[in-house]
This record gives sequence, C-alpha cells and structure tokens, in this order.
Amino acid sequence: MTRIWEDALTETDRIVIEKGGYGKSRGLGKKPLLVIIDAQHNYIGADLPIQEQLTEWPSGGGALAWDGIRQIKKLKEVAKENGIPVLYTRNVQKKTTKFDSFATKTKRDNTKYIDGNPAADIVTEIAPDEDDMVIDKSYASAFFGTPLISYLVKMDVDTLIIVGGSTSGCVRATAVDAVTHNFNVAVVEDAVFDRIELSHKAGLLDLWMKYCDVEKVDKIMDYMKSL
Repeated sequence: MTRIWEDALTETDRIVIEKGGYGKSRGLGKKPLLVIIDAQHNYIGADLPIQEQLTEWPSGGGALAWDGIRQIKKLKEVAKENGIPVLYTRNVQKKTTKFDSFATKTKRDNTKYIDGNPAADIVTEIAPDEDDMVIDKSYASAFFGTPLISYLVKMDVDTLIIVGGSTSGCVRATAVDAVTHNFNVAVVEDAVFDRIELSHKAGLLDLWMKYCDVEKVDKIMDYMKSL
C-alpha cells in the first residue's frame, strides 16, 4: 500500500525505518469508538483551494479538509450501521477564558472561536446525531481537561478510530495520549487533514512509525463491518 509520506523520505530515512523495525501494527480491538476531531467551520473553511478561502477562514483547511469530511461521512454511516458509537470534539473558547494555546501562535479574530458563534459549530454535512457525544476542549488533545477518559471507561471502549483535523495538531495529540492510556488507535489517513502538506505527511509518518496504526478508509470500514 502506497503511503502519502513516502515521497518525502530520503534513502537514509528508508534505511532508518527498515533497520529500526518501525511501523509495526499494534492492532485494533473489539470495542471501537469513532472520534471526529474539530470538524468545525473554523477549521474546515470553504470547499475551495486553501489559499482562496483564507481571508474568510484563516484556520480553514479548504478543499482538502472537505475531501476529509466526505470520507468521515462514509465512516460515520458504517459506524452507525454496525452499532459503533461516535464522539465529536469541538475546540472552542468560553467568554471567560483565553487559554487557547493555538490562538497565541496565530493572528486571528478570536470572537469566531467563542462557544456560541456559528463559526465554532460542527459542519452540517456531518452534524452530530442526537445520540452522538460531543466534548468541548481548549487544547490540542481531546484528553486534556475533558471527561473523555471517563466516557471511554464507562463504555468499555478499547479502540479509538480517529479522524478530522488537524493531522499534526489535535489529531496527533489525541492519538498519542490515547496510546499513552493503553488504547488501541487507528488514525485514518484519508479522513484526516492539515493546512500544510509537510505537516500532514510528517504527522502521519510519525504516528505510523512510533505510536499507532495508520489505515485507509476502506480498511477501517471493513474492520467496522467485521465486528
């Protein structure tokens, strides 16, 4: 299977990966949860080349993010058909706090990121159903400062299927924390997205090498159906 990061590797990189034995599968369990990371208007933007929508959506991923949304929609449908629960995260700020670490590294109108602003809502194409869970967070990892771990324990979840954005930020942070808590994890390569191509490829490579499984949508849908 061709990997999206392969064209960015040097010959030395390939030797390091082969000799080091990196990229072995950890495997997936029997009780997965589909985790959709920050699929909000602010972070998805408009379905246009990213540079053409930055004035309105400076944090938006543009057309590539929308490609990911369409893949997420397919995954969610299969998850629902097979009794697999779905959880969303939203990266939002409360009016009383200014603790968004991402905001301190960017120039942006922070009012769009405050809870209650429509720009902070999840895009309607994959809006949560009544029985889906939604967790708000202020930092990259879905585990930090949220009740996520309690939810996972209560549901007896052993596997997180992670999609959404951004690959190098909130997806990566959540995946690493999930593995640290001894959950099986799959990041879905064609259902995650980033603003910077290099960050996307490097994030997926790093996750695949050292932390979790990185699989394509079709393989994850087969896994869901097998349960």
